[in-house]
Amino acid sequence: MKARWSDCRTVGRVFAVWIVLLFVGPTVQLSAQTDTLRAAALRVAQTRPDSARKMMRRMLAGLSPKDSLYPGVLFTAGRLASDATAAETNLERVVLEYPQSVWADSALVLLTQLHFAQGDPAATVQEAERLRLDYPDSRLRPRAAFWGARAYFDLKDDAHGCTLIREALDGAGSDVEFRNQVTFYASRCSSTPPPAAMTPVAAGDTQSRPGASMFAVQVLAVRSAAQVDEMLTRLKVMGFDGRVVRDTSGLFKIRVGRYATRDEATQTQRRLKTKLGGQPFVVEEP
Repeated sequence: MKARWSDCRTVGRVFAVWIVLLFVGPTVQLSAQTDTLRAAALRVAQTRPDSARKMMRRMLAGLSPKDSLYPGVLFTAGRLASDATAAETNLERVVLEYPQSVWADSALVLLTQLHFAQGDPAATVQEAERLRLDYPDSRLRPRAAFWGARAYFDLKDDAHGCTLIREALDGAGSDVEFRNQVTFYASRCSSTPPPAAMTPVAAGDTQSRPGASMFAVQVLAVRSAAQVDEMLTRLKVMGFDGRVVRDTSGLFKIRVGRYATRDEATQTQRRLKTKLGGQPFVVEEP
């Protein structure tokens, strides 16, 4: 009984942090949130969260998934969910099912916050890097970089953490509160050099050159060797040759392919997402 009560308290603390991140932490301004019903639900949630969640459930039940309003409602339902699992499910649906919607990058930012609140730095980094790679022009990129940097610091990978914290600082703009938060962590980076620069591959260049960057698709990042074996087996059955990369973070990173162009890697990423599910994303390698 004591163990069960301890587990409940732990889950409660995680979700309490998640709520604080949503309503007290750095605000993500979203122009699409001017929709009257969604904006009303967010206002109601401040004092009557159950009522707000009922509003979202009614809207989801009344809308077709093909409706242009659906991803926004799904995003808001994830933001107001009563538990972290429901929040993650709804936000992941936005990213996977509506990647071209105005809500996709916003959902990724909230996923970075959620995973960080859950004490999962590997998943936090994965979501942050995913936003940086898939939505390079997003104005929310500095927010994702901030949470990704903190996760890298937790993984003892200061080189990549400092790269992201500098990116967050460059994108802080006139938001004094956010800039102050980033500056606090930036102080640890004064003597940390950035990771070695990689030579970009020109579009259409399909030949591998000495010193040129290559591209791969990362499928998983874990600490468990058993999970590595299981994933490599699954990939083999599906016709993919997986390999394991281990860096200074101590994580086993399972990747597929080494391609001369990002386009080639992106094609494999789409195939992996269709066959395997999950969150495969393109990474650049020396």
